[in-house]
Order: sequence, then C-alpha cells, then structure tokens
Amino acid sequence: MSGLPSFRAVILMVAAVLVVTAAAGGVVVILGDDLVKTANEPVRRKPTQRPQQPSPRLDQLVPTAAPVKEPVKDFGQGGPGVTATPPRVLAIAAGAVPKTTRFALSGLKHVQKVIVVDAGAVKVAGTALNLLAVDPADFRSWTPQPVADQPAVWSALARGELVADAGAMRKFGMILGAMYQVDGGPRLRVAASATLGLMGVDGLVSADVGRSLGFAPGVAVLLHGKAGKISETGVRKVLGKGSQVVMLDAAHRTPKQQQKPPTTVNVGRPGSYLDLYKASATRCPGLSWTVLAAIGQVESSHGRNNGPSSAGALGPMQFMPATWKHYGVDGDGDGKADIWSPYDAVPGAANYLCANGAGQGGEKLRKAIWFYNHSWDYVNKVMGIAQAYARTYA
Repeated sequence: MSGLPSFRAVILMVAAVLVVTAAAGGVVVILGDDLVKTANEPVRRKPTQRPQQPSPRLDQLVPTAAPVKEPVKDFGQGGPGVTATPPRVLAIAAGAVPKTTRFALSGLKHVQKVIVVDAGAVKVAGTALNLLAVDPADFRSWTPQPVADQPAVWSALARGELVADAGAMRKFGMILGAMYQVDGGPRLRVAASATLGLMGVDGLVSADVGRSLGFAPGVAVLLHGKAGKISETGVRKVLGKGSQVVMLDAAHRTPKQQQKPPTTVNVGRPGSYLDLYKASATRCPGLSWTVLAAIGQVESSHGRNNGPSSAGALGPMQFMPATWKHYGVDGDGDGKADIWSPYDAVPGAANYLCANGAGQGGEKLRKAIWFYNHSWDYVNKVMGIAQAYARTYA
C-alpha cells in the first residue's frame, strides 16, 4: 500500500509498542472487504446438517437489469441518519497538535472540518497494528456512510472493544470475537470489522482504551473538505517537519481519462437465472454453477430482495460498492459494470470467488465462500443449498 511504511514508521515512533498474545479458544474467523455485524452474540454451534429445499425454480425466474428504485420493506435495519463527512487527508504529526495549529489547518482553503485524535501501535500475535483512539460520538461521521450507519460498530467502541479494518483482518488473519491480551494493559476483543477507508490505519479503539494503552495524545489529524481540493503542500507546511501526510482522496486527483473501462466477460443476457448462473460459472473453471445459485438465493432470493442492506450492500449478489469497484464486471457487453444488474452481478460474483481460489474446489472453495460473507455458518448454508440445487437440476 503506497505510503504505508513511512506512516507506520512515524506512528511507531510516537506511540508505545505493546505486545498482544492471542487468548485460547476457537472463534469465528473473518476475512474480506465488507462491513460485517459485530460478534457480540455467542459463538454459534455447528449447524445441524439438513437437506436444503431451494425455492423457487431457477429455470422459471427471469433476470431483469432494471435498477431497484426503493429498498424492499424491512430489509435490514437502516441507519440512524448520521451524515458522513469522510476524511480527505490523514496526517500524523511529530507531537501533539496544539489548538493554534488546528485553527491554522481549518483555515486552509477547501478545508471544512478538522478533528485530532490519539494514535498508537500495538502488536497482535506478533504483528504491529496502527490504531486510532477516538470518541465514538465525535468520530462516527468521519467513517464511510455504511460504517456510520452501523450501530454495532459504535456500540463495540463504547464497550471498550476493538473495531478492526476489514483489510487488516484479511491481511493479518485476525479473528472476529477473539480476545487479545495487551502486555501491561487490558484484554481487547475484536468485536467488529469495517472498511474504514483510512490508509495505514488497522483499527479503532475508544479514547479511554487508547489512554490505557499509552497512545500518543492528539497526534493524528483528519481533514474533510471538497474531494481532491485540499492542498497537500499546505497541510505539510502547517504541521511542520516530521509530519506524515496521506491523501485519502487520491482517486479524485486522477484524471477521469486515465480510468480503465470495466472488464467484459460476455455471458450475454440469458432468459432465466438458471442459465445465467451456468453461463457465469464458466468464467471460473472448476466452479459449479450451483454455488453461484446458492449465494444468489441466500443474498437476494435471486434478485427479489436487492437491498440496499443496512451495511450498504447492493444488488442481487449483495456487493459492497468498494468490493464491486475491484471485482465487478460488464457481463452483457453494454459497456458498464452495473452492481444492480444480474447480468453483471452474477459473473462479478464468479470473478470474486475465482480470485479467492473457488475454482480449485474442496477447502479452497469453502474458503472462497467464507471470503464472500465472512462466516462459516454462511459457508455451510451455501454448500447445503448448492447440493440441493445439484439434486434438483441433475
């Protein structure tokens, strides 16, 4: 990740490095890019294996590319109405940022909001993690809208638990629900995972937890304003020598003509979901169409409940927009990758599963499904429905 080594070097310089060892016991494992619900519920027992009865018949369901204009009633719980003001710039100063510097930052052209929080580093299972220590009420609007709208994330912080970035969960093999003992500090539970959008930041804890961990006070600065407009040079000048500045809105600073067109996979527009799943599966040799069909059943009942979900997932295969940005495809050759269109979403799901090894079958397939929705219960459910589809359409 660009800029990460220097970011880590500075945050490690100003924060105490603490060692965390994993507490014993098996818990649910989570990897992936999407927001997941908090693990404040007991670890679920292994589900009883029962024959799954998929419904309705796939050869009678006709896909439609018409966008869903209104969410299905009672789908998800929705959010509390927090208006997200995402950070455009993240900076780590060499020391605590005084009020005069904050005022100077707020006076920069195009800067609309400024917040200063504590920061530090811990070691989790031997791996250093960069964390921000925040007040949940103050920091909520500084996260992406789906995260701001998820009460479970902020309740976890208020309880003194850790909210890990989804990318860090995947990269470091962290475990949702696990308790980690900080040397000389409290035990931290990884209660939730979210796509935070903060380059170089691996997770959030509350300000109180940060103080107990000895984090450096007031060294992390976030700025909000018009995307692509805040001056990096201006921020560096105000913060002075030794500061590190990360432009979180780099995508808005890239000329549109440099953006790549969507990947085309050419599955066409089959007349039924059955044919669409079969055509899409051919894009990933070794992947059974029944797995795609099972995911489509669980996620949206084959396009009949397209969301958006309370976490912000969209379309018949329930992609998070950030994930779709990387794995979405143009399946019907109309020149765009539409998250709402089954002709794009189903082959997009095949693309995502294949990228995670689904075509290799066995445990690789199960792991790829686990990446899709971060739960072994989910994996077992999808595999059960897939087996039922295989029997029904043999």
